[in-house]
Amino acid sequence: MSFTSFQAPLLAKRLQGKVAIITGGASGIGASTAKLFAKNGAKVVIADIQNDLGSSISKEVEDIKYIHCDVTQENDVKHVVDTTMSKYGQLDIMFNNAGVPATRSAIQILTSDVEDFKKVFDVNVCGGFLGAKHAARVMIPAKKGSIIFTASAVSVTTGDAPHSYTASKHAVVGLAKNLCGELGQYGIRVNCISPYLVATPMLTNGMGIDQSKAEEIMSEAANLKGVVMKAEDIAEAAVFLGSDASSYISGINLVVDGGYSITTPAIKMALKAHFSNH
Repeated sequence: MSFTSFQAPLLAKRLQGKVAIITGGASGIGASTAKLFAKNGAKVVIADIQNDLGSSISKEVEDIKYIHCDVTQENDVKHVVDTTMSKYGQLDIMFNNAGVPATRSAIQILTSDVEDFKKVFDVNVCGGFLGAKHAARVMIPAKKGSIIFTASAVSVTTGDAPHSYTASKHAVVGLAKNLCGELGQYGIRVNCISPYLVATPMLTNGMGIDQSKAEEIMSEAANLKGVVMKAEDIAEAAVFLGSDASSYISGINLVVDGGYSITTPAIKMALKAHFSNH
């Protein structure tokens, strides 16, 4: 076997012939994933409320289409799925990625606002629920499909994010596992991706800092050094979970955090503070 023929399978488009919907696909992780899906041969529909950004990506990449969609509105979500089916006749991947952060005041229970709490759950949990519901509606008859949720590393850690956001991401993982148990009989796989901090516009705007400063802080806190977490890292995980390479993987929460969630930074921080003061 020549080197060229040996390399060929590695260069194959991993999502050739597949159709995907990505909610929250106009920016950040969603936009990176949409572009990588298209690069790997998929027809992609971005569902988002950011019309200018979504339309721009659609014009930039031929195999990406944009549809306005507020994931908290069931009619919007239904419309996206129905339009995708009308245009392409199939739906292979539903990536429930849309999400919102909590306000900084929500980091403490006494300053948390119940309306903010409800808003975070409405988008992060109910939005994902609606995406999964309407994807399942067309995937069940087809007896196949991959439903993916964006959760967060805070789904397996505590104390790193506001209560509403952390609780919402725990709920997303619970929802995905429950759906895995229900939909497996129809050949539908359901998984989560839980990223470490990524310097997306949602994060940098919420923190009030620019991308370079956010990445500096993230790298300082990270367990894995020498590499900076990018949206493309999550896009790669989504391609894997959407492709046939993961054909027997369902019900997992794929934590992409460089080992952050299995470390205990408190003692390192205490020691650093101790020696810096002496």
